[in-house]
Amino acid sequence: VQLQASGGGSVQAGDSLRLSCVASGRSDSDYVMGWFRQAPGKEREFVTAIRKPGTRTYYADSVKGRFTISADNAKNTVSLQMNNLKPEDTAVYYCTARLHWSTQYYNPTQYEWWGQGTQVTVSS
Repeated sequence: VQLQASGGGSVQAGDSLRLSCVASGRSDSDYVMGWFRQAPGKEREFVTAIRKPGTRTYYADSVKGRFTISADNAKNTVSLQMNNLKPEDTAVYYCTARLHWSTQYYNPTQYEWWGQGTQVTVSS
């Protein structure tokens, strides 16, 4: 599976950005896709995940109410709408995927495939 992320950029606090991740290489109906982020000098942290089949979503407390993950099955794309961005959201954002559900969806070691990362910079 190849994951191609896009949509990062530099914005002001309070602005919005939309990240997209296109998956190619295989098609499955039972999978988890998500986003992690990593700021300089920090560990990679969970942001959000979406479970298929169905539309069950999961969010880190720090982004609840501001970020929304969605999936377009026809296009094999997962998007992350980020609203009311804060300087602490600044990081490289990574798209990730795994087959089948894992209760440890927040653990980066549980994922099999990773995109190349896209930089999000939020200035105050």
